[in-house]
Amino acid sequence: MVTSWPKNFPALGTGANAFAERIERMSGGRMRVKVHGAGEMVPAMEVFDAVSAGTAEMGHSASYYWRGKVAAAQFFTAVPFGMTTTETNAWLYDGDGQSLWDEVYAEHNLKPFPVGNTGTQMAGWFKKEIKSLEDMQGLKLRLPGLAGEAMSGIGVTTMTTPGSEIFTSMQTGVLDAADWVGPYNDLAFGLHQVADYYYTSAWNEPSAILEGTVNLDAWKALPDDLKAVVTEAARASNLAMISEFALRNAEALKTLVDEHGVKLRTFPDDVMSALHESSKEVLQKQIDSDEASRRVYDSYRAFQQKVRPFTDVGEFAYLKARDKQLG
Repeated sequence: MVTSWPKNFPALGTGANAFAERIERMSGGRMRVKVHGAGEMVPAMEVFDAVSAGTAEMGHSASYYWRGKVAAAQFFTAVPFGMTTTETNAWLYDGDGQSLWDEVYAEHNLKPFPVGNTGTQMAGWFKKEIKSLEDMQGLKLRLPGLAGEAMSGIGVTTMTTPGSEIFTSMQTGVLDAADWVGPYNDLAFGLHQVADYYYTSAWNEPSAILEGTVNLDAWKALPDDLKAVVTEAARASNLAMISEFALRNAEALKTLVDEHGVKLRTFPDDVMSALHESSKEVLQKQIDSDEASRRVYDSYRAFQQKVRPFTDVGEFAYLKARDKQLG
């Protein structure tokens, strides 16, 4: 298994390791998976091609890295102002998200699975405080996927920098700001050492799926019981990583604020409004130019509209009530 993460990197790299271990354990040792960190076998941004070609049988990465190859792929990581982790999993497991993903990736000789989710991410590290939309103009920001395009639409220069290069790029001025994942992974990379302001309200990645891929020829060659093993190991790994992020992000956020003096901020209203409008334009342009993207996003949007009313009166209403009572 080739990955886009540094070997043994918290949650992402260790999550890939745990996925491999579950496969071996659940198969009774009939399947063994060796995990390679980014750059050990292939570079971080070549996982898709390596698994598609059969250079490696499996991969672990994030689908929006492949937007230049498969435009519809990015919908299977994160959508700006999109669904929560719970809603996203419901779309994949109980809606038609997984079948659409299978359809899109089959053309590239891949079988995909959700193998982890970061949960709600942060909105990024900034060297200077953002007080108005004008402050965003000309910033060099690491932000991939559809959200990166939306940022470009409001005057930000965006790029997809491999995770392992973010710290140095911030330190040397190649980047003025960077979105990575959340407190747990950001602390591990030491991003608090190169930026003072940590922005929240993750319009960009309200949920971020981590994908596992299997070479489709290798997948078809597996007997049904081993296909079931991989499928259920992926499902278990998805849940385990969500739980890990929920705990570790909370612990890391406290460390960042209490021990390192990180300043938490939210974007001003004019920035959020501009990002929402830009996101709508980006999504419309995407579905107008690519039929697969239209099919996927039509499904995604319809599912979000279906489940949002209960999210609003259920979890969201409870969180507001809890905050009011607990302070």
